[in-house]
This record gives sequence, structure tokens and C-alpha cells, in this order.
Amino acid sequence: MARVKDEKKGIQEQIIESAGQIYNYLSNKGEVSISKMKKDLSLNENFAEMGLGWLSREDKLEYTQKAKSVTVKLR
Repeated sequence: MARVKDEKKGIQEQIIESAGQIYNYLSNKGEVSISKMKKDLSLNENFAEMGLGWLSREDKLEYTQKAKSVTVKLR
């Protein structure tokens, strides 16, 4: 049971770290496509999505649909 808690904590820490990387990136770059952001940060696909979700839940992001891509920027 303790190992499961350690693994969950590790995953949550990775999500928070990913959210921090995304926040700092957007703070420097402004509005960018999600695909460019993922490529530039070299984040694992799952953690990039979870980091975006974390920041969205905190109401830190604004999304815009542009043609075939979605852009994101800080609020």
C-alpha cells in the first residue's frame, strides 16, 4: 500500500512539474500552438496534457481554435 502512495505522489509531482514548465514557457513565449509547446518542451504526451489540465483547472489558461490547431496562452 505504501508503494502505491509513493507512485501516486511521484506522478502528481511530475504533473505539477509539467504544469510549472508549461506556465514558465507560456510566460516567456505568449500565445503558441499546443503542438509547438509540446515539441519545444519535450514533455511526455500524457504529462503535457495533465499539466495543461492542471493549469486549466486553476483558470490560468485561455485556449483559441485556429484553423487546424489550438493555441494556448496565460490569462
